[in-house]
Amino acid sequence: MIDPAFLDELDRFRSALKRQSSSVRQGEQRSKSVGEGLTFSDYRRYVRGDDTRLIDWKLFARTGEYFIKQFEAERSLTVHVLVDASGSMGYGDEETNKFEYAAKLGLGFAYLTVEENNDFQFSLFDDRVERLDTGRSNRGELLRLVEQLNDVDPSGEGDFATALDSYGSTVQSRSLVVVLSDCLADPDAIEAGLAGVGRSGIVVGTVLSPRELRPNPTGDTLFRDPETTETLRTYFGGARTKSYQDRLETHVSSVEERCRRFRAEHTLVDTGEDFFDSFGDVWVG
Repeated sequence: MIDPAFLDELDRFRSALKRQSSSVRQGEQRSKSVGEGLTFSDYRRYVRGDDTRLIDWKLFARTGEYFIKQFEAERSLTVHVLVDASGSMGYGDEETNKFEYAAKLGLGFAYLTVEENNDFQFSLFDDRVERLDTGRSNRGELLRLVEQLNDVDPSGEGDFATALDSYGSTVQSRSLVVVLSDCLADPDAIEAGLAGVGRSGIVVGTVLSPRELRPNPTGDTLFRDPETTETLRTYFGGARTKSYQDRLETHVSSVEERCRRFRAEHTLVDTGEDFFDSFGDVWVG
């Protein structure tokens, strides 16, 4: 169960989380409309009726012509949090449960987004996207989300490409999209999903449990696919254990490469690590 008290603990991390990412991550999203704002955009020639206070007199001294400074109007940032709720995310015991860990990461993003006076949207996805928030970006909404998430039982088959592509069509402006998933899907499907939200800044957290990252040889073992419920009995040890680890490493590297193609920030998250350390890694990028 997610204890909402962890949100309060995030406050002590705010000053320490010095984000070294793009201006989109830092809530400095700009619109294309021009007006009196805080960020210089361009010059244009002065015409009768313009506010003479906007004339750049230093430029006039150099050119002998009048130019008006133009500024970009600021616009609040919307952070879209998408948490994988397919069957494979239910793996892991207690604190190492992938869904719970990913949901907490998403709530952390939403919490700090509210603290920066920006807006968030919070959704779950498997083969489709289900939006959970009601459009109110405040602490009360976060506490309500905690209750909802504690009632979620991850199940079903995921469809990364279809879910993210459909969600991308609902993003009306450039935003930050945070995707938290075990990314146990075909890398091509993950790339297709990222393409669907490619107009936005993207953060991807690949969330895996310690037993997935560092499995112990167990001998004769029955494996069950949590999404299809198919089973496979095999001997897991020695060369097969090494083959599994090599394939997982190759898969994660492939996911990371797909993220780079869309300038998405990718972080491998180990649910066995301290939550706040992991959150700092994903937040900073």
